[in-house]
Amino acid sequence: MIVCHCNAITDHEIRSAVDWMRASDPETIITPGKIYRALGKRAECGGCLPVFLDTMKSCDTIGVPMELRGLTAHLHKDISDERRQKGN
Repeated sequence: MIVCHCNAITDHEIRSAVDWMRASDPETIITPGKIYRALGKRAECGGCLPVFLDTMKSCDTIGVPMELRGLTAHLHKDISDERRQKGN
């Protein structure tokens, strides 16, 4: 299935790029920009990004390195008033 019509990138190419990046560096953070560069292309209009991201997430090897999981979870734990001023 073609995911990016501007560059004719398929879901198979995205999955292959993710697998290749994970195999070459298991600790790397994989982003759409890195996938475009790995495929030798550049993002054009950005209309494909929702489907592009869904395709990335469906890859078995996309996993986030353990030390980066839950980094922001502790930031939002005890904020019941969302830091709003009293009386607003």
